[in-house]
Amino acid sequence: MDIRKLVGRNLSRIRKAAGLTQEAVAERANLSQQYVSGLESGKRNPTVETLLVLAQALGVSHLDLVKPDDQSHQENLG
Repeated sequence: MDIRKLVGRNLSRIRKAAGLTQEAVAERANLSQQYVSGLESGKRNPTVETLLVLAQALGVSHLDLVKPDDQSHQENLG
């Protein structure tokens, strides 16, 4: 399982469910929109501190950003 891709999928899903843009999340977390985009695409490797800041910006637990999803279960089976 690629943790960067998992975090990216979770971040994107949670952000969209909250009705937020990448720009809004970036502003709340004091990050750049480009960095948030890189995280969502699985190209950036967030630090633990970044995960905590993002979770606070989204109003969720940091664990929600690293929780395995259906796609990661399928990747492990594949």
